[in-house]
Amino acid sequence: MQPLRITNATRVLAEAQDEYYALAILDEVIDGAPQMTSVWEPTPKELAMLQEGGAVRLSIIGTVHPPVMITTQPAPKI
Repeated sequence: MQPLRITNATRVLAEAQDEYYALAILDEVIDGAPQMTSVWEPTPKELAMLQEGGAVRLSIIGTVHPPVMITTQPAPKI
């Protein structure tokens, strides 16, 4: 997956860390809970895998699993 620039990004994580992808995020508060949202696009190989019945896998670095949510969004309108 490749990180995309999210509309109205409020900050960029790991921007100066060459070993990581820079990750644009949108900070929001929804129903009183702080939330950081990023947008990702599957590579052609990953998209083919998904279309063949594959799945999305989420990896968390560390030993404590934070609350997460994975959703989809429509393609951008050109």
